[in-house]
Amino acid sequence: MTFKAHPQALVDAGATIGDGTRIWAFAHVLPGARIGKDCNICDGVFIENNVVIGDRVTVKCGVQVWDNVHIEDDVFVGPNATFTNDRFPRSKQYPDEYLRTIVSTGASIGANATILPGLTIGRNAMIGAGAVVIHNVPPNAIVVGNPGVIVGYVSADKARVPTTPLALKDEPVQDLGVSGAKVYRLPLFRDLRGSLAVAEYGKSLPFQPKRCFMVFDVPSREVRGEHAHKTLHQFLICVKGQLSVVVDNGNDRAEVRLDGPGIGLHLPARVWGIQYKFSPDAVLMVLASDGYDENDYIRDYGEYIRSVQQNPP
Repeated sequence: MTFKAHPQALVDAGATIGDGTRIWAFAHVLPGARIGKDCNICDGVFIENNVVIGDRVTVKCGVQVWDNVHIEDDVFVGPNATFTNDRFPRSKQYPDEYLRTIVSTGASIGANATILPGLTIGRNAMIGAGAVVIHNVPPNAIVVGNPGVIVGYVSADKARVPTTPLALKDEPVQDLGVSGAKVYRLPLFRDLRGSLAVAEYGKSLPFQPKRCFMVFDVPSREVRGEHAHKTLHQFLICVKGQLSVVVDNGNDRAEVRLDGPGIGLHLPARVWGIQYKFSPDAVLMVLASDGYDENDYIRDYGEYIRSVQQNPP
């Protein structure tokens, strides 16, 4: 097989193009560019020299892909999406090296979105049409607006629909279907003196904690968590305010809204966890099964996916 180029396309000698790729009219590919297999490069696309595009990528009309932009496999780039690679561009003034932008495997970028330089768009992330992305985007996140903010996460099924907080059942324990992640209804006692919520080891607490920490004063657009642990278990209680938690094992994903001290979420080892949509007054208490150990963290989602593929949780 070889690639196909429209008669009005310009593919400079020295460009590397994979088998089955189609390049349409008025597209221009410079000599140093590398484009993978089975890609679809639509009308009026410009691809500069130091660009790497993976396999099965679609780049719609009117997109310019500048030096040091790396687009991984199975990415969709919508019409007139804009990449940048220089924070302070000036005519006839060039940086020593352009900032590297990475669009990770499976991500989608909507029409007219703008991606600022030096960012990473995470695996399977969804950038809405017209969004202006000024920060790195976590895997699976849905980003909209100017400036772009995370409004949800895509589900793990093929439809990639946004996750929504599960309707919690009125039962002591609810399995979320994500590698042992469970929601616990904590005993609540109320009288004229106030209210009391209880988490007792062996009953509503699935492990004996050795550490406790609090998360609070989180700006509502910020995202916490974004990691898994190799051996550590955590139990999350929002003692004030509310927030959302996404649990993910690479194949299944669920979102839970924690909105009071009567609900606890058990986040087992080797399950990816994300906390976001914090209310201004939210206070999250986390009970941990062991002391702090940086070596117990998995902070890169790609590394996490490889880990669970080799040894499912």
